[in-house]
Parts: sequence; structure tokens; C-alpha cells
Amino acid sequence: MIKGDNSFVPSVPLRIGVRGAGLDAMALLLTESGAVRGDGDVVFHGAPVHPSGTVRLTEAGGGTAWLDVGLGTIEDRITRVLVVGSTAHGTIRDVAGLSVEAFAPDGTSVARYDVTDGAGETAMVLAELYRRSGGWKFRAVGQGYANGLAGLATDHGVDVADPGAPQTPLPPRTPPAPFAPVAPVAFVPAPPAPAFALPPMPPVPPAVPVAPAVPVSPAVPGPLPYGPGWSYGPVFAPYTQIGRDNDVITVSGLPPGPVVVQLDVQGDGYTGLVVLDRRNKEKDYLVNSTEDDFRGRVLATVPEKGSLRLKLEAEGPWRLEVSPLAAAHRLTEEAVAYRGPEVLLHTGGVADLAIHYRGDDNLIVNVYELAGHDDHTALPRDENLVNEIGKRRETVPLPQGPLVVQFEAADGPWKARLKRV
Repeated sequence: MIKGDNSFVPSVPLRIGVRGAGLDAMALLLTESGAVRGDGDVVFHGAPVHPSGTVRLTEAGGGTAWLDVGLGTIEDRITRVLVVGSTAHGTIRDVAGLSVEAFAPDGTSVARYDVTDGAGETAMVLAELYRRSGGWKFRAVGQGYANGLAGLATDHGVDVADPGAPQTPLPPRTPPAPFAPVAPVAFVPAPPAPAFALPPMPPVPPAVPVAPAVPVSPAVPGPLPYGPGWSYGPVFAPYTQIGRDNDVITVSGLPPGPVVVQLDVQGDGYTGLVVLDRRNKEKDYLVNSTEDDFRGRVLATVPEKGSLRLKLEAEGPWRLEVSPLAAAHRLTEEAVAYRGPEVLLHTGGVADLAIHYRGDDNLIVNVYELAGHDDHTALPRDENLVNEIGKRRETVPLPQGPLVVQFEAADGPWKARLKRV
């Protein structure tokens, strides 16, 4: 698997191998709220067995730890089991050979994720097991926490005590009964997902002729086609294509420069969208999501010479639209509500951006300052405003516009509005 992939696994006792020298493994058992119910739902070296006996941690030595997870007997209130790794010395990028692999009782490997993009974090959600359609899925997560294990634990409802405060020892746990022997179980693939139909929309041919580009500059009088107050980049007729499942999409005839790509997918599965370069190699990942019925808008750049080529991975019907940057929605003092990545424009003066995020995964917000940037074929270097995980409220300062505010990752519902200074 690669980061973001998911697949069904058999609902039987699985043995999860966590490999990596110098890595401490643990498990968090979460309810529908995305949080633990208490300390008992944290399985680590100090408390290696869950009170129910369904999750156990053992150290095998040689940089390998085992988490035995009895999927068939986990309490109904538990909807997710996080597989977590942390380091006491160094960072995740220093852990050699970091991987997570799930084995069925007969020893068959049913899922494996090699973690190759660790950075300066000291704790990471490596993978998770989660309920879906009456069974269980394994997802390759790879989400790191720069604020370490304390930050990861706090985001999932664990009460992290003050190191200087006196600690009251917990009563010893009653050792649960061992797992009953399990006969070898053959891996049974998940049933195919039901077909979905896209909502009715005007018929669009596979390739829509694009109107000649109209460069927009501050010297152009009168209102712009997409509203006043924006003068960056050309405008053109949007390009729309519909399809189903994996595909490669070529959009020709667009003027060079940044564009907004809207993607709507109906289905349960991984959604990926990546830009292909002139050698037909994967260049920039625009979408990497495991959300059901994905919907979002992302930024892409049309090359100066050539076409915009996009490789799409999707399970189900989809609709893709490429629009000029000027078509992005404006930020105002009225709250806007979205779900998924989004591209917004700020055309006013200095302000604060208030964000309320209710998702469980990464929230990444970047800003592109366009003042003094005259090259309309490319955006300037972005500045990161927010890079957090889990539900939160944020208020971040914005400089004077024009700005592009990019919600690069937001797998969950959120709201945003301007607060005037």
C-alpha cells in the first residue's frame, strides 16, 4: 500500500507487525467520536493488554513489536483502532525500515504499508483498522505529529498528565483470558460496492473547446467576468469531463498559469489526483483522500507549453471541472461551509481568518501573497498557516489582499470567515 490506501481485511484475530528500530508501538481504541473512553483504551508497554483482552502488545525484539487485535470480538462501541509509533530519541525519519503489516491467523499477509515519508515528527499514526459495511478495513495513514506523542494522545482524548504533578498509581488490571485458538481463515474480499449514479447535469462532450484566453490585468476597465476585485491571471471557458473509475484526463488549449480543479466522486474508496509532467511521470499530488463521496477544489498549474494532464484514481462515477483562478469563491465576513479541500480568494485589507474544523484528519491551510507578483503563469511560494490534525478552532492573521487561501487538506466539514481588524 501507499499512504492513503485502504482495503478490507478478514474480521478475525489479526497480528499486526510494527517494524522499526528505536520505535515504540502502541494502539488507541476509539469510539465514533474519534476519542478514547479513558486510559484503558490505550495499549502500550506500560499497559500491554486492553481490559477486554481484544488488543495485546508484545515485543519480539530486533525492532519488531506485535499487536494482536481480535477484530471479531471488539466491543461495538469501538469503531477504530489506531496503530501508533513514537520515538524517544531522534525522529520518525531516523527510523530505518519502518513498516506495518497485518497477518491472518494462517500467516497470510493481508495488508502492508512501508512508511517512507517520515519527517521531523516524533510520533505518527501509522495505520488504522476501522469498521465499514459490517466488516473491517485497514488504512495506511502515515500522519505525523511534530508536537510528539503528547499532541497525538491529546487529539484523541487521552488525558496527558503534567510531568511535574504527583501521579496516582492505577489499580492493576485483571489479566484477561488468552485468545482462543483460531482455525486458519482464508481471506475473503469485500463485496463490490453498489453502483451510484451521478446527479443529472447537462450533457457535456468529452472535450469542450476552450475559448481564447483573455488576459486580465489591473488596466482592464469594467467588472471582471467572475466579479470585481480580482485581477490575477487569464479567464477562459471552464472545461468539464465526466467518467467512472480510474482515468487519465487531458485538458488542451488552456492558457498557462494556475487554475482551479473541482473533483466530485461518488463512491467508497481511495481518491487520488496527480499531475503528469511532460515525460508522463507523476509530478504533483493534488488529492490523496480516503473520504467517501469525495468533493473538493484544488490548485493546479497549466504548463507554458503543453496540456494539463491529470491521472485520476477513483472508485465510482466522477465529474471534473477546470476553471480559472478568478472563479474561486471570495472570503467575506459571512461564514462559508465546506467539506474537503478548497481554494478561496481574499481581496480586501488586513484581516483575521477564523476557521472551525470538525474533521479527524489533517487540516492544512496555505496562503499565496500576490501583491508585487507579476508573473501570471505561476503562483509565488506559499506560506503555511495551519498544519494540524483533528477537530479544532483556529484564528490566523491574513495580510492585505490579493491572496489565494488554499485549504490543501481538510477531510471533514469546516467553516471559515473573515474577522476585520
